[in-house]
Amino acid sequence: MRPEPKLIAFDTSAAHCAAALLLGDHIITRIDDMAKGQAEHLMPMLEEMLAAEGLAWRDLDGIGVGTGPGNFTGIRISVSAARGLALGLGKPAIGVSLLEAQAFGLEGIVLSCLDARRDMVYVQVFGAGDDAPRLCALDDLPVFSAGARIVGPVADRISAITGSSVVEPSAPPVSAIARLAAQRIGAENARPTPLYIRAADAAPARDAAPVILP
Repeated sequence: MRPEPKLIAFDTSAAHCAAALLLGDHIITRIDDMAKGQAEHLMPMLEEMLAAEGLAWRDLDGIGVGTGPGNFTGIRISVSAARGLALGLGKPAIGVSLLEAQAFGLEGIVLSCLDARRDMVYVQVFGAGDDAPRLCALDDLPVFSAGARIVGPVADRISAITGSSVVEPSAPPVSAIARLAAQRIGAENARPTPLYIRAADAAPARDAAPVILP
């Protein structure tokens, strides 16, 4: 039997630096709330988590990263960090969307949702065939089973419209990112890329974000 992997996963797609260190069946999470400064905060935070467990980067089997959707600059920070670590360590970097992470461990048909602001939502249906993530208005939601459950920050608003029940995630999203990434080690995985879904706002970010190469 293959030993359980050691893996660190992280996400900066919202106003936080979130990370999970997966050591077999044991997982350690840390979520530092912050509206900006993730680029400077992320790497020292990850190194602190590794050092607290007596680990170095070379001890890891892989890197997991949240690919969005969410804040454009935040997504690019974490994805570029994951790809840089993978290149430097010779380890796989595996991207996981937040919509999938929210639905992790939930049975049946699940509509995962995130707030896209301006009365828009990001949604993806799981458990009913292949469904792509999409951006839509609250009055233009995708058709899904009446027995589906809704998970995510805007689940209550969608439930009020559809009458579907709301369910909590089975684990913090960053923990689910780590577990999903661990399951995919050894498989063919494309390099992580940002899942933006919507076009960038017209106003440029105050702080320049890392450039993601193909």
